[in-house]
Amino acid sequence: MGDSPLRDRTVVVTGAARGLGAAQAHELARRGARLALIGHEGATLQAVAAALPTETLAVEADITDEAALARAAAQVRERLGPPSAVVANAGVAQGGPFALTDMDDWRRVIDVNLTGSALTAHTFLPDLMQTAGYYLQVASLAAIGAAPMMSAYCASKAGAEAFAHALRAEVAHHGVAVGIAYLNWTDTDMIRDADRHAVLRELRGNMPLPARRVHPARTVALRLVHAVEHRRTAVYAPAWLRLAQITRAALPPLVLRRSRRELPRLEAEEPLRPTGSLGAGGQADDDARDHRRAG
Repeated sequence: MGDSPLRDRTVVVTGAARGLGAAQAHELARRGARLALIGHEGATLQAVAAALPTETLAVEADITDEAALARAAAQVRERLGPPSAVVANAGVAQGGPFALTDMDDWRRVIDVNLTGSALTAHTFLPDLMQTAGYYLQVASLAAIGAAPMMSAYCASKAGAEAFAHALRAEVAHHGVAVGIAYLNWTDTDMIRDADRHAVLRELRGNMPLPARRVHPARTVALRLVHAVEHRRTAVYAPAWLRLAQITRAALPPLVLRRSRRELPRLEAEEPLRPTGSLGAGGQADDDARDHRRAG
């Protein structure tokens, strides 16, 4: 892939220790990009970096910590040069009834998925202005059609979508492009963990057939990397999600109708409880948060 516009360019990926972030790192490296991988899990990040064929920097940092992000950005500039693209991929999720949710946990999802994305953009925006670069905000079908039992995740992804739209309008005249990635279910630790919880598994299983399918991380990563190469305004994985964008006004009443039917049945089978943070990435975020509190 020697003709890729990313060859010899610096690309930042947050949440790159595993799952979709790691899959994107591999695809970006195949295109000759220099990679800066940012996330919580230092040893895991280093392992991902060591497996890549191009120059790669792994930096352990919490994307909700502005000072830590600034230090990470300084390392990226010194080692790899100013980024030409930044992928705000890091994210966490928790499920369960809102009425039973610990609000500190609820806020943390917002902090990582929305505020952390905004801090990532703010930290690297001077570089993107210098390089006339590209910022990709990883959102979700949840930004288009909110689902029950996932209130914090849906709110954070809808907020991230709105943030990206606003940022695009502000920076276009500086030559910076901003894209939004709308993703459906992707085979990651987060989704596999969600399927251990009956209510989340059932809610996914009751979606229409195309919408319930789980897609391989590499397949989704290929679409996202293509979007970075071509500075797309929007990317949908799978492609049919574009139809959900067209019909998004119709989605809330459809979700409401199905929830009224399915949630009473699920509640009758077993009590609905908060799931806690989903997946190994979510657990790593919990561990980092506990460490900060203890410190």
